Amino acid sequence: MDGKVLNLDGSYELPSHANLILSILSSNTLCAMAAMATTLTSSLSKTQFFDNKSSFHGSAVPTRAAQPIKSSSQNPAITMSAAPYNLDSFKFQPIKESIVAREMTRRYMMDMITYADTDVVVVGAGSAGLSCAYELSKNPDINIAIIEQSVSPGGGAWLGGQLFSAMVVRKPAHKFLDELEIEYDEQDDYVVIKHAALFTSTIMSKLLARPNVKLFNAVAAEDLIVKGGRVAGVVTNWALVSMNHDTQSCMDPNVMEAKVVVSSCGGDGPFGATGSSG
Repeated sequence: MDGKVLNLDGSYELPSHANLILSILSSNTLCAMAAMATTLTSSLSKTQFFDNKSSFHGSAVPTRAAQPIKSSSQNPAITMSAAPYNLDSFKFQPIKESIVAREMTRRYMMDMITYADTDVVVVGAGSAGLSCAYELSKNPDINIAIIEQSVSPGGGAWLGGQLFSAMVVRKPAHKFLDELEIEYDEQDDYVVIKHAALFTSTIMSKLLARPNVKLFNAVAAEDLIVKGGRVAGVVTNWALVSMNHDTQSCMDPNVMEAKVVVSSCGGDGPFGATGSSG
């Protein structure tokens, strides 16, 4: 699988550089992430498909204006609900295990049906993939499926380099942090987030709450669907199945057709290496 392909189907106007190669230099560098989403949107700006631009790279998005948030030495106030529940009388409502099973199964199966033919498939839910999906999902008419081979999304962006906590972000990518309302220490040419997990958890919570986004974690992209010389989707399978093809048999994959496929597999251990070198 060529893990660095981005393409459109024939129903959209292709720019001259539609076969764009996206190279994600590191999973903890926001400059690469912001550049990827901005390049994808701007290179396809002639199409109606991408008619909503980023709030920090074009016309304003209908959200409240975010101001730069700097770190403070004061401890933030903790807000609690006006009427906290009484732990002495706390008791879970009864529920049958079969109801839980039906709810999980029904909703997941409906998601698989819905996203079997979708607008955008983002392969890899690290910092780059999440940022790209965040930008594209600002257009509510674009449905986005995110495929992540690991059980836990976020890739290597939960920590900085060499397992250190801080995340260093080169300017002007700090404007993206302002939009996400993430605190940072500002220096001359860069900013520093206290802990990389602040970025990852924040963007993930905002992105996954959007109705036009679905994350399929523990799902691997095993191959590409190519029709007429263009990428038209991905071949998928459960991650555990994909890792055990040499020990089991008769484990055929599934597919997701899409107008756009974005690879942001990165290199986070065996999962990233598998996704980007297949």
